[in-house]
Amino acid sequence: MKKALITGITGQDGSYLAEFLLSKDYEVHGLIRRSSSTNTERIDHMQKHPKYERFFLHYGDLTDASSVNYLIRRVKPDELYHLGAQSHVRLSFDTPEFTANVTGLGVLRLLEAIRDAGMDSIKFYNASSSEMFGKAQEVPQKETTPFYPRSPYAVSKVFGYWISKNYREAYNMFIVNGILFNHESERRGEAFVTRKITRGVADIVAGKKDKLILGNMDAKRDWGYAPDYVEAMWLMMQHSRPDDFVVATGETHSVKEFVEEAFGLAGLDWKKYVEIDEKHYRPTEADILQGDYSKAKKELGWEPKVRFKELVKKMLDSDMKKNGLKGLV
Repeated sequence: MKKALITGITGQDGSYLAEFLLSKDYEVHGLIRRSSSTNTERIDHMQKHPKYERFFLHYGDLTDASSVNYLIRRVKPDELYHLGAQSHVRLSFDTPEFTANVTGLGVLRLLEAIRDAGMDSIKFYNASSSEMFGKAQEVPQKETTPFYPRSPYAVSKVFGYWISKNYREAYNMFIVNGILFNHESERRGEAFVTRKITRGVADIVAGKKDKLILGNMDAKRDWGYAPDYVEAMWLMMQHSRPDDFVVATGETHSVKEFVEEAFGLAGLDWKKYVEIDEKHYRPTEADILQGDYSKAKKELGWEPKVRFKELVKKMLDSDMKKNGLKGLV
């Protein structure tokens, strides 16, 4: 039985990945931070169901090298999926040093912990991001597209990408960078614009609010479905050699299109409910992100299953039901 360790297991991707690996008969361990409030709602069902007796959680922190070192030595994983980060782009402008410490140096701490423990055979997945492309130098973006990060978060991700690549080449370690474009789901955090939109539409339909406040509606993103993307992570780790892969849908849609689709599904005219507030704008923006996943398709046999319209429908359906309303499906 393979053993996997996941950082960021309480997040959207971490919870889906844990479920996926358990379905593959892995023993799954997760790193969580101890805090005064709990944030385990995405994984609580895995702790309570007898089916998940191979699921374990450990306290630690990516800013604390000693706890990371201890965890590597204790768990001795075959595969380590590093998903943990301060992952909110807008927030990274307010907390740039914290973001760099967690999102950038967190990668280095894990790689050094593996080396220090003499466990160079551990396969390591590093969650890179399409935000690294930032002010895109070409459209669509692929593995060879130059990076031009436009936020402290993106800069931190670039550091994580290059330190992973350097350790792979310097120490012959199995390290992969998954350059994942935006991926959403019913479990997306409410601070992210896609979930803010679907939650907002559901609240308006339920009569809980009458406005949705947004920022830049012209930004264009390549939006996929998170469960599809965690499968791509696993496929990278089963590949015959470590490499870097773009994971995307190949389509780009604006925030405005997402708004139109969500309100349209609810039978509402979005123009009557949406207001723009510039405080939600970022100081610098990645205007258009669109991925070319042809390498992942060719070498991993991976393709996205859920496309834009179905994604919006899934998210809105979930938020409508959470509000006690009739769902869309």
